Amino acid sequence: MPIGTSNELKVGQKVFAIGNPFGLDWTLTNGIVSALDRSLDGSNKRTVIEHLIQTDAAINPGNSGGPLLDSAGRLIGINTAIYSPSGASAGIGFAVPVDTVMRVVPQLIRNGKYISPSLGIELNDAINQRLASILHIQGVIVLRVNPGSAADKAGLSSATIYSDGRIALGDVIVGIDGKPVESVNKLQARLDDFKVGDRINVDILRDNQKTSIQVTLQ
Repeated sequence: MPIGTSNELKVGQKVFAIGNPFGLDWTLTNGIVSALDRSLDGSNKRTVIEHLIQTDAAINPGNSGGPLLDSAGRLIGINTAIYSPSGASAGIGFAVPVDTVMRVVPQLIRNGKYISPSLGIELNDAINQRLASILHIQGVIVLRVNPGSAADKAGLSSATIYSDGRIALGDVIVGIDGKPVESVNKLQARLDDFKVGDRINVDILRDNQKTSIQVTLQ
């Protein structure tokens, strides 16, 4: 099957889904790309799947793992999930973009696991949400920079939380390569667009001033 690309998809573009809904194999449905860059809670409710393609092509139980194709028959995604109160297609289906598939699957085959690129900092989504709300900021607060890490070498600084509850902010990550980051999950999803060894621009808020530093992902 020819491999397409998902980073150039447009809302309204025609797509086709092939799968095995309700055991009816070799079923073809069609629709359009109805939204891009969607987020969906994972099955354990503690993870979030990011960057999903949303489509109104009929996707039902049994379609998961089947291809989502563009009008030229190129693979642009892997059908993954639906949103449905009844358990049947409600016109809201989701597919993992092929660009993600082509980055992750070779590692799974070669190593048996996927190694997510990292900045070398410690994060906590619950703490981040509380501090961001208290301090009226949008972004990811760097809680700790691991010594010798990529972030340490690039000069990222961490927050200091004192025993009396006072907080001295270090750097707050607000974007990756110009794309906004509002949460820990969004940051991790942005990093997953790259691979270990890539050099990226990390947009930060430092002393109430926006700046950008380059970090080589570890």
